[in-house]
Parts: sequence; C-alpha cells; structure tokens
Amino acid sequence: MQPHDLELLRVPGPPAVLPDGTRAVVSVLHPDLAADEYVGPLWSVALDGADAPRPLTRGHRDTSPEVSPDGRWVAFLRAEPEGKPQVHVVESTGGEPIRLTDAPLGASEPRFSPDGTRIAYVARVPDDGRYAPDGKPGSEAPRHVTELKYRSDGVGFFRDRPQHVFVVDVPQDAERPSTLPEPVALTAGDVAVSGPRWLPSGDALVAVSSRHAARESDLRSDAVRIDASPSGEPVAPVPLTDADGGSTLGVDAVLPSADARTLWLLASDLGPSGRDFVASQSGLYRLALDRDDAVPERLTDPEADQVTAVLAELDGDPLVVVERRGAAHLVRVAADGTATTLVGGTHVTIGAAVAASAGRLVATVATPTSSGEVVLVDVSSGAVEPRTDLSATLRATGRTRVPVELAATSPDGYQVHGWVVTPDPQRYGSGPHPTILMIHGGPFAQYTHALFDEVQVLAEAGYAVVFGNPRGSSGYGRAHGLAIRGAFGTVDTDDVLALLDTALEDPALDGERVGVMGGSYGGYLTAWLTTRTDRFVGAIVERGFLDPVSFVGSSDIGWFFGLEYLGDAGDETPGGGAAAVAAQSPMAHVGTVRTPTLVIHSEQDWRCPVEQGQRWFVELKRRGVHAELLLFPGEGHELTRSGNPKHRAVRFEHVLRWWSTHLPVAGCVSGRSSASPTG
Repeated sequence: MQPHDLELLRVPGPPAVLPDGTRAVVSVLHPDLAADEYVGPLWSVALDGADAPRPLTRGHRDTSPEVSPDGRWVAFLRAEPEGKPQVHVVESTGGEPIRLTDAPLGASEPRFSPDGTRIAYVARVPDDGRYAPDGKPGSEAPRHVTELKYRSDGVGFFRDRPQHVFVVDVPQDAERPSTLPEPVALTAGDVAVSGPRWLPSGDALVAVSSRHAARESDLRSDAVRIDASPSGEPVAPVPLTDADGGSTLGVDAVLPSADARTLWLLASDLGPSGRDFVASQSGLYRLALDRDDAVPERLTDPEADQVTAVLAELDGDPLVVVERRGAAHLVRVAADGTATTLVGGTHVTIGAAVAASAGRLVATVATPTSSGEVVLVDVSSGAVEPRTDLSATLRATGRTRVPVELAATSPDGYQVHGWVVTPDPQRYGSGPHPTILMIHGGPFAQYTHALFDEVQVLAEAGYAVVFGNPRGSSGYGRAHGLAIRGAFGTVDTDDVLALLDTALEDPALDGERVGVMGGSYGGYLTAWLTTRTDRFVGAIVERGFLDPVSFVGSSDIGWFFGLEYLGDAGDETPGGGAAAVAAQSPMAHVGTVRTPTLVIHSEQDWRCPVEQGQRWFVELKRRGVHAELLLFPGEGHELTRSGNPKHRAVRFEHVLRWWSTHLPVAGCVSGRSSASPTG
C-alpha cells in the first residue's frame, strides 16, 4: 500500500439478516481523502450468491443496520457531511430513507422492539448551555470536577452529557411524516446507560450501567433492566447483577435469550477491589432471568479464553468471538460450556447473525488479504463461503503482501508468536532489506492476521516488518497477559527482541539496518528499548505511555492503569511502589537514549496525553539527541485507526520520510524506491 491507498480500504460492519434468510444488510465504510471523512452506504448482499451485492442506501455515511422483525424495514444511522448520526429507516427493498431523530449530539445503537413498532436508541443528553453547535466553549460555565472519572478519549468530558436510552415510534407506512416522531426517554439522570437490548416481551430492555455506590472508585458495571413503557418520568434501571450486593463483575455487554429465560453477559471479574483488570480475560456468563436468587455463571475458560463479543444466539446457544493467537474466532458455546469453533483459522471475526435457514450463519470477517468480507457459514461442515470481495481493488494494485508466521524462543525458553513481511522481490530483489520492528499497543491486545495498513505501507516502501504478540498481549491465555504486571520492560522486551533476532536469521533481512516503532504501550516499549540498546538506527515513538508518574494525573485512565500495571507511585516505603515505577519508566532513563527519534502525538489524546510525547521530545533535544515532534491537531488516541483520513495519509508520508532518512532503502529492481513520500 501507498498512503493514498487508504481510500481502497473497505471495512464492513456487523451484518443484519432479513427474516427469510435471503439477504444480509451491511455497512461498508472507507476513508475519503477529499471529504476527509469515512463514507459509505448500506449494502444488500444476496446470501445465495445469485446476484452481486448492491447499494441499499446512498447516504454520506450509513451504518449500524438493524432489520425489523417482519423484514419490512431496516433501521440505521445516517450522518451527513460533518454531521451527527441520526436514526433513519428505509424499506428493505430500497427507497428513500425516513429520518426519525434529531439528537443534538447524535444517536447510536438502534434496536427494533420485538413487535417492530418502536426503535430504542442511545443518545447523549447535554446540560443546558453545553455543546451548542454554534456555541463557543470559552463562553460556557467552568466544569466543577469532584470525581476521578470525568473524561474519556474519543468522547471528551462526559459528566455534562450522560448517555441515555430513548424509544421512538416506527412509521406505519412508507409515507414521509411531516414532523419527526417525539422520542420518549427511558432513562435519565447522572448515571449513563449503554448497550440496550429488548427483552422478548417488549415491556423492558436490558443494558449496562455503572449505577452502584462505589462507581467512582472502581471499574465494575452491572446488567440492568429498563422499563420500556414508563407511565411518567423515567424509572431508575433495576440491577440484574448487583455491584452494591457484592458482584465483582465489570459487565461490558448483554444479550437476552430468545426464550427470555437467560441473559448472556460479556463480563470480566475485577476482584474484590473492582480494579483488578490486568489480563482479567473477559468471558461469557449466563444469568438466569427466571430466578430471583440467580448469580452469573461463567461458561468460558477464564485462563484460556479472551471473549470480545457476544453476537447472537443459534438454537439457544450463544455465539461469541474469542481471541486466539492473532485470530478472532466465531465460537458457539453450549449449555455445559462446550465450545465449538465455527469460523477459525486466520479469520478475524467482525460480526455475525443467524440466517433463517437451519445451520447457516452470516458473518463479516477480515483475513490476511482483506480488511473485511461478508461470508456465509455452514454450521455443520464449517465451510466459509465469501459473498463479497471488497478488497479486490486494493489487491489489484499489486501493493499488498501476505505476512508469514514466525515462531521465536525467548531467552527463558518461552515461545513467542508473530509475523514477518518482506517487500516484493520482483521490485526490491532478494535483499537484504532494511527491517522495522513494530510493537502493538495495549498491552492486553493483539496483532492479528487481518490485512494491516501499517505493515502494508512499510512493505510497499521496501522494508521488511517484524511484528508479534509478546507476553502481556491478549489471545494467548491469562498467564501470558499477566506476565508483565509489575514488570513492564522485562520479558516483553525479551520477547520482541527474540522475534526480531529470529526473523533476522533470514538473509533477506538486514540485521545491520534495523529500526523500531510502536504506539501507546508500543510507544512505551519502543522508548524503553532505546534506553537499553543502541542497536536501532532510528525509532518512532507514537502516542506513548512514557512517564507513569505524570500519567496518573493527566490520562483518562491514569488513576488506575499505571498503578495496577506498574505499582503504586504513591508508595514511598523502601523498595516500594515509587521505586518500582521508576524502574519501569522510560522517562526515568531518558538520559541513556542516543537513538534518533520521531515522536508522533495527537493534541487531544486523553488516553496517553500529549504531555507524554512533548516531554520525551524535549528531554531528547536537551541532551543533543536528534528528535522531531509531529503533532496532529483535533485528533485523539485513535489517529492511526479512525483519525481524519487526510491526517492518516500525512502521517504515513512523515513515517516514510523519517525512515527514508534514517533507514534508506537502497533501491528496487526497477530503479525506483518507494520509500519516499511520493513513491
């Protein structure tokens, strides 16, 4: 890939399926460099493959499709250019959409009621005088902060715009109403609600809320029941799990069973403190709804399985996504906890829905050659049949490469998994190629098998790229994730270097010309490596977690993240927390760095605040180390994944400029190097 190839990335969302099982509806978005937004319609995909996928809508950005129970309507979110998403409906056969909401800060998560007459959705409710479209922030009243939780990366300050559940009536016919229907608020107040799902009866919804008394000092959250037909003012949600009563769960998502007897929970056990989140391994829980004394029962293995989503039910069994060694498998879980993989291998599952025909599922998945496709899954045989080819145009450029899996052994004998990708030998020859070690964020996250623009851009420019999942990553079991608790920069350092050194055994990679780069926790480990070795000719430290001490007061998660992972910075006892934190802090060792470093940060990053990158840059410059600082206005922590498309392309150009200066590609067979920004 080249930077402008970002526009060729087609990413589908979770599918929705018509009740007769004939077609799926899916959103497909791509970065538009001219509009500087993510754009795309809803697509209708024939599940029998009889005809080609076709656009169902033609909006600027249409997402989150939900099919009505009778199959007549598709509810979805539409955002106009630079606008807020609002709930619309369109007939499933096509036509002109009808707008249903005018939420000032936008709407999300539309869900049809079981009888199809209402749609529930979520919207933030701003305080009076806040966030007016034509308002000036400087004219607003000051924010009076009294609690640790008051802002979040990608959202901003949220105390003055809590998220609540509303319902709106569905049109009785296709005629466009003269006015928008009046929404009914089902929740209100200071306590936010998310992830609503209708109970089969239609008289209530279930959702997630941190409504317990200690919510300001821990990370727990409850499954709650919401009255769908309040007689007057909204009624407070009723807890179904009860943190006030001793539940240690952090509930992330809920899904009621079709028979209304069970509530499936995606949750993690946060321990007695409610903050024991490190490698806590989210799992599938079952909560009986027909018993007042029921307690959640975990069905998935807490040591082996990191579950990231609960998607649907198949004949009473929940379908979940489980991270496994760089993949995200679609797994069916039986009542006794028996797990059956339905979509495995190198697939990375995005979403899934059950088709009407027995034994068939529709899923959206990414692969090593695609950023996402709609596939039909045969439950009995395990056959996965593509129904789209969204990445065909990107592949046709000839500017993508398929990574090769890599196994390495750390100094203590631990086995580490990763990948290596090399440039096209027809253009760059057999090497040796300059090599870049790339490190992911998290740390409890994973690089996957899916087509990855970061790797593809570097490979197209002539670089070999080594990347993998060292200890601390998810997808390899709880022990793997816990290995760096209180030990940042130890075995994780050993693991990424083991991957690099194993890859460098291939003569196609140049062991004398090696760079390193990473973002967030990957920025931490990149900076940490440069405090420990001078073997890298250059480094890119992006949105880095670089000083765990100042992080405590500046990051949206600083009040708990570093203290749980690295230790208590306020503990002044001999050999206690403060000393342990300093031992793991790149900033405490910045004086040893000699590696030329490009620091990339976003000005509105509240996860790893911009002061972390600014201070790293200043400390290097003060010591005479060649350093540059690249700041992106208006961006948060997710710049490389969901930032403004123009910024993403410009960032790639600067990355290639940096490496062409400090790690130049000797040239390619055709005589043209792709390492320059215009290559």
